[in-house]
Amino acid sequence: MSATGTTTTTWTLDPAHSTVGFAVKHMMIATVRGSFTDIAGTVTIDGDDYTTAAVNAEIDAKSITTGNDQRDGHLRSGDFFDVENHASLAFRSTGVKALGDDELKVTGDLTIRGTTKPVTLDVTIEGTGVDPWGSERLAFTATTKIRRSEFGLTWNQALESGGVLVSDDIRITIEGALVRQ
Repeated sequence: MSATGTTTTTWTLDPAHSTVGFAVKHMMIATVRGSFTDIAGTVTIDGDDYTTAAVNAEIDAKSITTGNDQRDGHLRSGDFFDVENHASLAFRSTGVKALGDDELKVTGDLTIRGTTKPVTLDVTIEGTGVDPWGSERLAFTATTKIRRSEFGLTWNQALESGGVLVSDDIRITIEGALVRQ
């Protein structure tokens, strides 16, 4: 029980049914997409009140994949994520605001490459259900946009035609499935 007398539930991220994806502009015209394959997280909620949610998530930085081995190696290097010195990315919520029945704003601290900055996720609760094995599940989609330079990911190359090779803006989309513990 929580201090308010309601039941506290913990939900664990199901990595087999969840994705953390990103999209970035290449040469200012093409979109390159990627994801992280090693993700973990928990959400603790008092009763059915999503505004009480405490979200904690961690991503193994080495698990980045874009479908191109050379690019993935560069992203793991000191030019970008520097995975030898910064093994993980983390998110810790600091507040949740309900915008409607299934719409939330989740604020929190995102840590990338040792730098922590506040971010806001736009979250949609996609639904709940019980799987064939009797486990209760909750699905959600979360989106945000960050500037990679604010987290120390500043590598770039100028283009002869003007502009840069990699945009500073990164769109992040999380499609998650949580399992009630």
